[in-house]
Amino acid sequence: MARQAGVSVATVSRVLNGQAVVKAETRDKVMAAVDALGYRMNHLARNLRTAASRLLLTMVPDVGNPFYAEIVRGIDSVARQQGYFVLLCDTGADPGRERSYFDLLRTRRADGAICLDPDTVQQALAEEAAPLPWVACCEFDPEAAVPYVGIDNRAAAREAVQHLLARGHHRIALINSDERFLYARQRRQGYRDALTDAGLRLHPEWQVNVRSLDFAAGAEAAAWLMALPEPPSAIFAVSDTLAIGVLRGLRDAGRRVPDDVAVIGFDDIALAAQVDPPLTTVAQPMRELGETAARLLLQRLAEPGVAVPGMLLPHRLICRASA
Repeated sequence: MARQAGVSVATVSRVLNGQAVVKAETRDKVMAAVDALGYRMNHLARNLRTAASRLLLTMVPDVGNPFYAEIVRGIDSVARQQGYFVLLCDTGADPGRERSYFDLLRTRRADGAICLDPDTVQQALAEEAAPLPWVACCEFDPEAAVPYVGIDNRAAAREAVQHLLARGHHRIALINSDERFLYARQRRQGYRDALTDAGLRLHPEWQVNVRSLDFAAGAEAAAWLMALPEPPSAIFAVSDTLAIGVLRGLRDAGRRVPDDVAVIGFDDIALAAQVDPPLTTVAQPMRELGETAARLLLQRLAEPGVAVPGMLLPHRLICRASA
């Protein structure tokens, strides 16, 4: 295999063992040789030698949310390249369930973890989990000594609302999520920033919090907003699943989108471009978030004593027909 890749046997060993000191170009050559030769590593034998499980945990608050699916695919693609398996853990954003998964790290039944649970849940376990090999993805505490990857939710939400303002809307509602989540608090603040900067008053009745991110919650919130004495002319929903529910709720209320009410979502899941009308939304680099989280974790595993920095990835406003 080393001859096929044009590298040394030691370099092949470093790549197959997931050590981060190998250049990306060299790693690609080795993995191409692995594929060409049909090589399959004896993970059991290696695990017995190294006491490594080659198992990475991905802790997700709701596996039914399509937003997380693409992130998990990104994590899995990087993990598999480095000979790791990924165990998907549905925590339900419950600290007790998350603690039980961290116990797998303590007992070395898993090598590392990527956590997408609310930052408030992470903070509740911060002291006991800090020494363990894990990274935070999407939800994070920048003050904690834990590597993280995410986006600037506050800036992204402000940009979305500014788009509505530029289209002439001044009665803009927010349909927000559970504020245990960092993204919900940051997107709420971005919404308020944009309205305040435009000199507009914040209307409490136009700011709705829902307990789940499903279609039904979005439809119900839209129906409630349309029943107000002074309903909004635009709605910013903090997830696409909510926003797609909003489209249904507005249709049921006899409102046309965007003629009567404009709608913006967040995430850019695959369905966002397929609904009628196609959804204007803030695109998160979902697969890249997962890939980056996996690389940060592998770097932390390869170099336990080296500080791994946090990262914010860029977002994009995707303009379609709903706003």
